[in-house]
Amino acid sequence: MDKLLDRVNTPEDLKKLSVDKLPILADEIRELIIDSVSKTGGHLASSLGTVELTIALHYIFDTPDDKIVWDVGHQAYAHKILTGRKEALRTMRTLEGISGFPKRNESPYDTFDVGHSSTSISAALGMAQARCLKGRKNKVIAVIGDGSLMAGMAFEGLNYAGHIKKDIIVVLNDNEMSISPNVGAMSSSLSHLISGHAYNKFRDELKTILFKIPGIGEPIAKLARQSEWFFKSLFIPGLIFDELGFKYIGPVLGHRLELLLEDLKNIKNLKGPILLHVVTKKGKGYPPAEKDPTYFHGVGHFNKITGKSEIKKGPLSYTEVFGNILTRIAEEDKSLVAITAGMTSGTGLDNFKKKFPKRFFDVGIAEQHAITFAAGMATEGLRPVAAIYSTFLQRSYDQILHDVCLQNLPVVFMLDRAGIVGEDGPTHHGLFDISYLRPMPNLIFMAPKDENELGHMIYAALSLSQPVAIRYPRGKGLGVPLDQEVKEIPIGKSEIIKQGDDAAIFAIGSTVYPAIEASEMLEKEGIKCSVINSRFIKPIDKDCVLKFLDKTKHIITVEENVIQGGFGSAILEEIQDHDKDLNVINLGIPDTFVEHGPQNVLRAKYQIDAQGIYNAVKKMLSNPMEA
Repeated sequence: MDKLLDRVNTPEDLKKLSVDKLPILADEIRELIIDSVSKTGGHLASSLGTVELTIALHYIFDTPDDKIVWDVGHQAYAHKILTGRKEALRTMRTLEGISGFPKRNESPYDTFDVGHSSTSISAALGMAQARCLKGRKNKVIAVIGDGSLMAGMAFEGLNYAGHIKKDIIVVLNDNEMSISPNVGAMSSSLSHLISGHAYNKFRDELKTILFKIPGIGEPIAKLARQSEWFFKSLFIPGLIFDELGFKYIGPVLGHRLELLLEDLKNIKNLKGPILLHVVTKKGKGYPPAEKDPTYFHGVGHFNKITGKSEIKKGPLSYTEVFGNILTRIAEEDKSLVAITAGMTSGTGLDNFKKKFPKRFFDVGIAEQHAITFAAGMATEGLRPVAAIYSTFLQRSYDQILHDVCLQNLPVVFMLDRAGIVGEDGPTHHGLFDISYLRPMPNLIFMAPKDENELGHMIYAALSLSQPVAIRYPRGKGLGVPLDQEVKEIPIGKSEIIKQGDDAAIFAIGSTVYPAIEASEMLEKEGIKCSVINSRFIKPIDKDCVLKFLDKTKHIITVEENVIQGGFGSAILEEIQDHDKDLNVINLGIPDTFVEHGPQNVLRAKYQIDAQGIYNAVKKMLSNPMEA
């Protein structure tokens, strides 16, 4: 039997379907999303929750002339299906397949590259302003989730949009019921009334007439507006948006297509900033995802019948080791507090939260606030540990520099997902933190070679009275035994793992074990290399560097970070002060944004795995001038 989805390749095809067929299409889209994500992994629950909303937006608006800007992009899989990529969905997040996020170079329907939250309103407002300057009339729609709306940047965008009064539509996708307690028949009916042409025309004309009445017109208009606010506040949670200059409409039931279509059709004809509040259910249509939307927010391969993960259990992840050790330390150290920015489970802090609820703080998607919040705690004698993904910590650069490092406050930054993260691609790789943190005065910066060393570094960080950052990779550890007793890690001192005179390999963090493996491959060919677990990005172990400058003329540095301003640059800065005839190769990520794909494949491509290190040493020794 033919499926409706077989006939839909573009929004133009979608518009040919009658409204009564759209719920059937929604079911077919969900089926394709579940089937595809079960094989590739991805952000399932969010995309299942926005199927009807996506259909309605493309059905009512004239995309790509009308612009839809998706915030983060976790919820945009149905959008990809309806805009010519339904066959490619099975390649999503695989090397050379389509991205898991909207990408401008992938489709004209993808209007803005996203991956980090809370950018949609500002970007959409920029597009709306450009439209006005060009004399065009197209619509611009930002789709943002209730979690993303918590970030300061989203409110900055809302505030400016209300100020300049440009035509822009913000669709608030509320999938947590966090600000929508009054969903029901009365509020839905009121939403249709508020979005309707007759109501808005009457409202605007009455305001104009009242203001023309000498002496009493303006006070009466003000009273009328206050009365309208009071009436709306009885049924709808939209006063904050009214105060910001938006015409608020909602809440609207997000899985009732006929209601969505009617409201969007009405809104399309309204002027000025509009906010449509749509209530959806994460994981809609797939019981396992509805039951556990947090697990299915970002999921790996799974059995679509049972919903069970197909990823084999192995060693503890770095994230789990961090969470376990921090919880253990907190039992003894009552001053220790943990902070995260909307990623409690992702940063391994679930158990800490359960054991110490009064010492755990999830500030939402607000990394800048998280860091200055931590700094404030540190001034009062607490020991804040801020656990934030490397790529998201970028958003709080000034707060780290100005509020923590400048004051030399003992805040510990735990940089989860440092290095190549895999299938989420360039917006999520943590490949810049060495370069953006290394220049900061007062900061100690470490990277463990394995999960056992991570534990000792956490203890070391908490023994210091200054800012400390620890970066560690996404995924499972190496399965090494975990020490029960704390070993001292002398600050700024490397660990020499192997000795050899032919070359010295300075490795940091996740590249240490590949360096050891490469040295073993080379040893079979009679080439003996020293391998140094540098441990500290800052301060660099100057004594160790000088020791090997005297020992060999061939130096390799390797890091899972961009080369520019990275760990290799730190080694070169030490070398340049000494008049030595040396050959140096810096291995790391070149001046590019790394695509999405499996971690091991990407590490091999950028030659920071064992084979890449082996090749670099061979090249250097066989042709030192060329190297």
